[in-house]
Amino acid sequence: MGFFKESGSATSNKSIVRLQKLIWVLIYGGLLTLVLGLSVQRTHEPLGWAMVVGGGIVATIGFSLIYVRSRLTPED
Repeated sequence: MGFFKESGSATSNKSIVRLQKLIWVLIYGGLLTLVLGLSVQRTHEPLGWAMVVGGGIVATIGFSLIYVRSRLTPED
């Protein structure tokens, strides 16, 4: 496939595609939870902070998986 880098490591294309989908779900889900937590903070501060922290952690995991994905190469 022209989209993927050519190299000698052995990672299947299906697992890379699954990882890419997981990355975007974590990033968007985490950021959405973070923003909703900021909104909830106005009425229920402890719950709002929990949502902000949880969403931030999930989004950070998604962003760090971008680096992991950049180090993987598909098998041909």
